[in-house]
Amino acid sequence: MVEYNTKRNRLIIREYGRNIQKLVEECVKVEDREERTRTAYAIVRIMSDVVNSKENSEDTGRNNDDFWNKLWDHLFIMSDYQLDVDSPYPRPVPDTTKKEFVKPAYNNKNRVRFRTYGVNMQNLIRKVSEYPEEVRNQYAPLLANHLKMMYLTYNRNSVNDMLIRHQLSELSDDKITLPENFNFINTKELLNIANANANFYVAPQAGAKKKKKKKKKKNNAAV
Repeated sequence: MVEYNTKRNRLIIREYGRNIQKLVEECVKVEDREERTRTAYAIVRIMSDVVNSKENSEDTGRNNDDFWNKLWDHLFIMSDYQLDVDSPYPRPVPDTTKKEFVKPAYNNKNRVRFRTYGVNMQNLIRKVSEYPEEVRNQYAPLLANHLKMMYLTYNRNSVNDMLIRHQLSELSDDKITLPENFNFINTKELLNIANANANFYVAPQAGAKKKKKKKKKKNNAAV
């Protein structure tokens, strides 16, 4: 009968493999304490061979007391601390303290509300919203038309002026509002401004070499 991993016990320490964990599980079931202790010693010896085989060495830590102490600790851990034997080292104590998950605090201050405008424009509007009302009213038309122009760079087919008005108010937490009779710059004119700004600076192509002007040699020959 095929034994699937989903039906097996959890593999506690993977470096020793499934077979050694099964040996530990059977060792726990041994009723006689002396026999259970002898079995535990044999399992620890096998565990040392597994470690040495992975280290490509026959003497890795065998003469080191910490090496054997660690193996016995792993033995008890693989038994889920259920193994009761006469160990040459103190039995490890399971960590019963409940570790509380601390949710990381994210900085929502720079969370972009509208990706169309980006975080820089959002921070600019937030800064203007801190100014006195008179100053806010002066900047409101400039910000509104700039938002519309930025919107058109992503959607050149149409733009809803009421949408821009609403988004400006939302980005400023209702501190920057437009007068009811405010008229946006028409779409065609804004597109012309956007195209002019895009063509203002053309980045040089990578690897392009500047052409050197050839100097004309003066003809000093007598006429």
